[in-house]
Amino acid sequence: MTDTQTVDLERFVAGVVERYGHDPMNLLQVLRDVQDRYACISDEAAAAVGQAMQIAPMHVQCVVDFYSFLHRTPRGRYDVLFSDNIVDRMLGKDALMAQLCERLAVTPGETRTDGRVSIDNTSCTGMPDQGPAMLVNGWALTHLTPARIDTIADLIDREVPLVKWPGIYCEVEDNVRRRDLLLGEPYIDGSALRAVTQRGPEAALDEMMASGLRGLGGAGFKTASKWALSRQAEGHEHFVVCNADEGEPGTFKDRVLLQSHANLVFEGMAVCARVVGARRGFVYLRGEYRYMLDLLQITLAQRRRAGLLGRGILGVEGFDFDIEIHLGAGAYICGEESALLESLEGKRGVPRKRPPFPVTRGHHNEPTVVNNVETFAAAAKIAVNGGAWWAARGTEQSPGTKLLSVSGDCARPGVYEYPFGVTVRQVLEDCGARDTQAVQIAGPAGHLVPEREFDRRIAHEDIITGGSFMVFDRGRDLLDVVRNFAGFFRHESCGFCTPCRVGTTLMRDLVEKVAGGHGTPYDLQEMKHLGKVMKQASHCGLGLTAPNPVLDTLDKFPEIWAGRLKSRDFEPAFDLDAALAESRALTGRDDVHAHLG
Repeated sequence: MTDTQTVDLERFVAGVVERYGHDPMNLLQVLRDVQDRYACISDEAAAAVGQAMQIAPMHVQCVVDFYSFLHRTPRGRYDVLFSDNIVDRMLGKDALMAQLCERLAVTPGETRTDGRVSIDNTSCTGMPDQGPAMLVNGWALTHLTPARIDTIADLIDREVPLVKWPGIYCEVEDNVRRRDLLLGEPYIDGSALRAVTQRGPEAALDEMMASGLRGLGGAGFKTASKWALSRQAEGHEHFVVCNADEGEPGTFKDRVLLQSHANLVFEGMAVCARVVGARRGFVYLRGEYRYMLDLLQITLAQRRRAGLLGRGILGVEGFDFDIEIHLGAGAYICGEESALLESLEGKRGVPRKRPPFPVTRGHHNEPTVVNNVETFAAAAKIAVNGGAWWAARGTEQSPGTKLLSVSGDCARPGVYEYPFGVTVRQVLEDCGARDTQAVQIAGPAGHLVPEREFDRRIAHEDIITGGSFMVFDRGRDLLDVVRNFAGFFRHESCGFCTPCRVGTTLMRDLVEKVAGGHGTPYDLQEMKHLGKVMKQASHCGLGLTAPNPVLDTLDKFPEIWAGRLKSRDFEPAFDLDAALAESRALTGRDDVHAHLG
């Protein structure tokens, strides 16, 4: 860098750091702003950030390397990322990506020599109901077609600013197909806070307890119990955190809530704050949802002006609570609550050891409630209508309703709200699925449900889910699904523990070996053994659930594996002689003694 460039960089970094209050917790936000300006986080930029925030440059670089949306070297001025979710693939994503690469003369995963464009894959962008989808400089584009790809190639060739692209390309629809308690009942902003103010925090907690509401992100911990534990915990400050890192492939119902019902979510957070005594709250918004950040900030500003956020909410002295939004940077593991808290504090998103749990030692080691978007929305409705209203729907162990993100081989993909206890078969009928062979419920980390189990129910008594519901008809090769999921887990492992870091790689390699026609019965047994080790020894839920796609299909669809086996003899997955080819070329030897026998 020239002296002028260095001065410009240091001045810009200083301004960004000043805007974020020199708080190390905001490191990820600072890095995102710096990358927006300079297209990457160079070593010089990392040093400037570290100096301005009094953080070691090595720590800054480690954070950069952890998140897939941050880069040390520049990407294209148009950075195109295709959603690589299995449903996007089923909708033709691979052909569209190849078309754009050919039109723009770009090799996938690389930046064109003129620096104008780079094209690559990314994990699910949360829009499989309107895919294939992509991100361009972080902004979402949906309903991609060959005609749209041609237009996009032309726009990039002519360097048309993204703000001048056709607006219809960037439309993200809600696609709500069925409504119930959460989406169907009318709601007036502020009504939950007024109800809590009238009842008092103790009575509000009692109503939450009576509702039986369980966390709607998939784990199902009783919400009132979590709030009560945090309320009772000692600390200098209490926090409320909304987990909006909706990264499970095939899940998009939180996207709809944030896009069209953000007031409901924010109000649920404020209700929680009143109950537990928190003054500060955070929304951890996944990086793929960056397109809605400005709208969410506007909504928060409107709530402050209306007296629904800030100091003295609704004129109640001492009821002070405000919300900040932190934007993620592409890390599936940050959906795990302790990894999310690490990321929120400006660190790598590596899951913490538990106990202690966040309710007693969470953000900055203080009592913290972490709930997902849907749970906070439900809490706001319960605050208004009472616990009995919610408990009257659903099942005994699973009161209320659940939002399902339905995608794949069906006529009407979108968000469906059902009372807990609905059967898989009923959802398939409602979404227009035909000739279905299997449904992946709860994303790759969940389970594959075959046709013989379609009368099972979605509830904590049977099948639990965070909301993903991907449909596969008989025309699909389920081994392609497993390959996609195995690659996903390999990419998203945080690398902290050996069983997950190594296990996901080995599992991916074994899957590819069988898919390539080189598998044997030995490999299938090795997959089962490897899956068992990962489930027993992994540090967090990612490693525990990563083997599920392989183990499920080995158990329920053994024919998809048996049909790919080459022989009954063992064949190694690694060709050592071929690996020595580079050494032979360097030494100029290719005689018989330079080869393995």
